[in-house]
Amino acid sequence: MTLLPWDYFWTAFSKKNFPDLFDPVWIASLILLVVLIVAYTIRTRQLHRHRLYLDMWEWLLWTGIITFFLLVMGAVFVFDFAVEMTILVVGVGVLVWVRFWRYPALFEAYEVQLARQRYLARAKASKPEATIRTKTTKRRRRR
Repeated sequence: MTLLPWDYFWTAFSKKNFPDLFDPVWIASLILLVVLIVAYTIRTRQLHRHRLYLDMWEWLLWTGIITFFLLVMGAVFVFDFAVEMTILVVGVGVLVWVRFWRYPALFEAYEVQLARQRYLARAKASKPEATIRTKTTKRRRRR
């Protein structure tokens, strides 16, 4: 370190200025981008009937695409280190917020709704008469 720590924020994020951070950041960003797309594809196929879970995964997908793609672009176009750190902190912060603060309360309400639907379906199916139509009496034709 030849500069003061806060002076590094305004230097270009390149392999020359940050030899131990540059390659791991852009490689990890590409790997996480691919992992996120694969996880999104798998989870949306598994949860296709649950709209709330699909919404959460869409939030995670687009936030991850924006964050990790911008980190790679920042490495390619040599942004300042402060810009790279801002992208990383804000992007990961939004990912954490979506996964751990925004949706868990909604998931709890959704689980209660599903439990109520299962209970009502089970209660209806437990009475076989409720599922069988009764025959109507035939009326005579009037002349």
